[in-house]
Amino acid sequence: MNDEILILADPQSKVWNFARSIYGRLNSDPNRLVKYRLGIVNIIKFNDGEIFVKIEESVRNMVCFFVHDSSMSPQDWAMSLVEINDALIRSSAREIYNVLPYMRYSRQDRMTDPRTPVTSGVLARMIGMVANGVITTDLHNPAITGSYSLPFDNLRAYSTIISYLRHKYPDFLENLVIVAPDVGSAEMAKSYAKRLGAGVAIVDKSREKAGVVGKMTVIGDVSGKNVIVVDDMIDTAGTLCKAAETLKEGGALKIWACATHGLFSNNAVERLNASYFEKVIVTDSIPQESLGNIEVVSLMDLFAETINRISHGRSVSELFK
Repeated sequence: MNDEILILADPQSKVWNFARSIYGRLNSDPNRLVKYRLGIVNIIKFNDGEIFVKIEESVRNMVCFFVHDSSMSPQDWAMSLVEINDALIRSSAREIYNVLPYMRYSRQDRMTDPRTPVTSGVLARMIGMVANGVITTDLHNPAITGSYSLPFDNLRAYSTIISYLRHKYPDFLENLVIVAPDVGSAEMAKSYAKRLGAGVAIVDKSREKAGVVGKMTVIGDVSGKNVIVVDDMIDTAGTLCKAAETLKEGGALKIWACATHGLFSNNAVERLNASYFEKVIVTDSIPQESLGNIEVVSLMDLFAETINRISHGRSVSELFK
């Protein structure tokens, strides 16, 4: 790679401090073989809603890591990403890496009905035309990486969350069961349990009709145990809060939740603060502040180390062994 790496972000965005922290962390490493710089991308919205972007410095023959703001609306997020990639390639950037802490549109990963799009695939084609690589965290469906014909690092946030738990709440972890809120989260629950030396349980749910959850049943023993419910994201938190009620009925002691992406739509924060969850731990993949029983853990070190390893031609997967 080039001996100069450019970390780019929009200084008016909520992700600017995240990108600036990555830059500071990279430059504090005495073993680095490359020089890192922090650069500015301006993302402007005109009165009619159209988006305009401008890179404020030369990127000719440089390796560029663009850190995007996941808190933008999905439409603004996608359009500005496409425009920035186009601007970088037209400005003769040598390599382009999209750093997307939370990848929008990743939930639209299949045809749910006839005559519907696979939007995650559309995004893959748009990114694949110009970018050289993608870095993101905990895709809703890891199989999405198969839509990309370029290097794709789908980082695992559990390493950061587990380190946070061990440092701040060691006593809570001594009597612990990890709970998957559905079968789809079972593998993530096993990853947490293996590293924390805990048992595993699953909340099985039936649906009365589309979008309405019926009866929930706990598969596994949570009686007299502290419980952490783990998932890749929390959206409305309705099903999650109902799972907490079921776990409490099953005799669980303290009930916590850990998730990578805190979407928190439709009054989810208020719903969680009124629930049986004593703590809800999420990352800053979507920029936000701790509030009530919600605690935010930063992924800055994880992304900084990933960029550092890519810059120096080292393995990223070793981070999660």
